[in-house]
Amino acid sequence: MTEARNVLGSPLEICCTSPMTGFYRDGSCNTGGGDMGAHVVCAQMTEEFLAFTRARGNDLSTPVPAFNFPGLKPGDRWCLCALRWKEALDAGMAPPVVLESTHASALEYVSLNELKSQAIEAS
Repeated sequence: MTEARNVLGSPLEICCTSPMTGFYRDGSCNTGGGDMGAHVVCAQMTEEFLAFTRARGNDLSTPVPAFNFPGLKPGDRWCLCALRWKEALDAGMAPPVVLESTHASALEYVSLNELKSQAIEAS
């Protein structure tokens, strides 16, 4: 098995462990065959993006205890579906991204320049 890479070509870094994110809930925006939504973009939540995605039927703010989901608030980092991030970008609502923690497969949905336009520091 090869080591997951980020959009910059280096090893994929952890996105967030509090709250625990990722399709595999391991803190990483890693992906695999079962990840139909391609949860590969490490983004830092903003109030604007949370309202945007809620209006499109994906409420990330409300806790869902049955799925051990705490609900997100501005400032939290989360592995987003690449297509939702692209939709938000096109609408002027994209949250900032951490390139070092965004899986290379995100480039199948969005360009590196688009990601770089919204990039923030990893730390």
